[in-house]
Amino acid sequence: MTTAIVVVFFLVYLGMILGGLPFLQLDRTGVALLGAIVLIGMEAITLEDAVRSIHVPTVVLLFSFMVVSAQLRLGGFYPWVTTQLAGLRLGPAALLGAVVLVVAALSAVFSNDIVCLSVAPVLTRACLERRLDPVPYLLALACAANVGSAATLIGNPQNMLIGSALGLSFGGYVLEAALPVVLGLAATWAVIVWQSRRRWDVSADAAAPIERREEDAPLDRWQSIKGLAVAGVLLVIFLFTSWPRDVAALAGAGVLLTSRRMHSRKMLGLVDWELLVLFGGLFVVNQAFQSTGLPATLVADLAAAGVHLEQPLPLFVATFVLSNTVSNVPAVMLLLPVAHHALAGPLLALVSTLAGNLFIVGSIANIIVVDAAARSGVPIDWRTHARIGVPVALLTLAITAAYLAVRV
Repeated sequence: MTTAIVVVFFLVYLGMILGGLPFLQLDRTGVALLGAIVLIGMEAITLEDAVRSIHVPTVVLLFSFMVVSAQLRLGGFYPWVTTQLAGLRLGPAALLGAVVLVVAALSAVFSNDIVCLSVAPVLTRACLERRLDPVPYLLALACAANVGSAATLIGNPQNMLIGSALGLSFGGYVLEAALPVVLGLAATWAVIVWQSRRRWDVSADAAAPIERREEDAPLDRWQSIKGLAVAGVLLVIFLFTSWPRDVAALAGAGVLLTSRRMHSRKMLGLVDWELLVLFGGLFVVNQAFQSTGLPATLVADLAAAGVHLEQPLPLFVATFVLSNTVSNVPAVMLLLPVAHHALAGPLLALVSTLAGNLFIVGSIANIIVVDAAARSGVPIDWRTHARIGVPVALLTLAITAAYLAVRV
């Protein structure tokens, strides 16, 4: 049975690396779900244990903030913010700085993936209308969304998981992450400005406006204010009360679903159910693998060889490597069992998030921006992204490493 579990685990994480499995029409979510089904079907883990392995607080928190983001998307908030931002009478470098700051702030509270999905098409159109090359601004969107989302325990799925699983203080984490994130945003802006110097404009032929998409909802002030108010109240609750974050967020989602004008079908239709299923499948696969005792043996063997994953430096390196191979959420799930150091939570959250800027496939936010740009006729290949993403990732990780070294 142990051999069978190891084979399934290996195939699932191979799917995480490749984005699917050869000869099968499966993406990462399908691979994780199929792995869980196989393990339950061959009784490597009982159905009851599979259900218990799913970390419900993380799934509930993730779902709840998807509902909050759906409220703002349907209220036209994200396109409105982007349009207002692009209309500022600023020079190219200053406008880039404004994009970085606003996107980072939004991503710290709402999902970085949702921010990129909503902002990218509008930002592309606005840049072309101003005869600005949209590529630097789109790359700034992706990088700033990743860096900004590292600022809180609700900015991205892996941070939600880390915060819930390790019981981290919301305010305490924000204080830990603030300096690396702020310096990381400054480094992001500086790298893109340096790479784009004297090459901001596009030709008049390339500056034709892109047609507005049907999904670019007009601003509904009441619905947007309602979503922002719920998000603001939740932040206050997280910072100043002991009310469990998942329960408070679920209550906020319930308030938003209780509407006379916005149908719940539309809001729930914008929930990323595939991501929730991915979480569930990986929880089951990891639990079955943990039950074999092999992970504990591997950690013990590494410790005997002088590599103690519980210590900050080995954990930093392992998080960076795994985040750029199996992706950040699976990497965090693998490393949480050895997250015993006092700074293990902030380290895992910061490194797994910032490492995502290295390559396009390192973060779903990157993929969303590149796909949205391609649909708008603005190609961004891996080389173009790497010229920005690699130095941004390495600089922000170096800043984080220096900060954590001082804290340790």
